Amino acid sequence: MPYELPPLPYDYNALDPYISAKTLEFHHDKHHAAYVTNYNNLIKDSDLADKSIEEVIKATYNDSSKSGIFNNGAQAWNHSFFWNSLKPGGGGAPTGAVAEKIDADLGGYDKFKEEFKKAATTQFGSGWAWLVLDNGTLKIVNSPNAVNPLALGHTPLLTLDVWEHAYYLDYQNKRPDFIDAFINNLLNWDFVNQNLTAA
Repeated sequence: MPYELPPLPYDYNALDPYISAKTLEFHHDKHHAAYVTNYNNLIKDSDLADKSIEEVIKATYNDSSKSGIFNNGAQAWNHSFFWNSLKPGGGGAPTGAVAEKIDADLGGYDKFKEEFKKAATTQFGSGWAWLVLDNGTLKIVNSPNAVNPLALGHTPLLTLDVWEHAYYLDYQNKRPDFIDAFINNLLNWDFVNQNLTAA
């Protein structure tokens, strides 16, 4: 079924000074919109046309004949998930159920920060850093290009886009500074807790 480009859950300037309005406009209105348009065009007359985007992502992963569908579908989905992983006045230590889970599974918030930053920094080239649930246990992973946890059988709880278009206008080549800004000032723990509860 066609996938709609969701509006941003906040104003373009809401994440200043950590992510500029110019970056959000470009990233959402151009990059994300293009993935959505391409995906819808690719599935329109195919046997996948009546499936949800999540079903399509799982069905086309590792099928080289459908790599275009997977890449555009997964990127459309990843970006929608990413916008919700951010919020004005976010970041800092988690609260709620995820705080206890981070203590139990990852050894505490400082360890989470260290591991998440490492995953995001060491993702070579384009990709994503994720907090996922894998058989009931929290894990921090990274993935190249469009690959996401749905394709790998994990439940995504949080993501950070580390493609250059996510940060280059604001941070140039300083990806670690962008990652720090995300962890300390933008990370939406409410969204993480919602995903944990739903899982």
